[in-house]
Amino acid sequence: MNWPLVVYFVFVIVLVAAVLAVSYLLGQRHSEPATGEPYEGGIVSEGSAHVRFSMRYYQVAIFFVVFDLEAAFLYAWAGAAREIGWAGYWGVVLFVFTLGAALLYVWRIGALDWSRKSDRSR
Repeated sequence: MNWPLVVYFVFVIVLVAAVLAVSYLLGQRHSEPATGEPYEGGIVSEGSAHVRFSMRYYQVAIFFVVFDLEAAFLYAWAGAAREIGWAGYWGVVLFVFTLGAALLYVWRIGALDWSRKSDRSR
């Protein structure tokens, strides 16, 4: 049997139980009128929670994730730059060029322009 894993598992369970117990014993107890409301923060919420966001919001979020993910790939490349040599260098140049071309395309079609009227109004 793998006893270090069992010891670690027991340690984690005991630690979580201890943190919950200390939090329960030392934590504040209050019952404000807005305590049970969704998004508890002391402010009573107004309006519906079902707010419709523009499609442009989701577009920009997806573009951000795609173009932000390139940083993770470039970071990994930078860590192994000496080992992968010139082939890796030209590979990352091609990668950055492709991302730049994609960004230029997205910018050119106006997908990043928030000031534009929605497509339904045309």
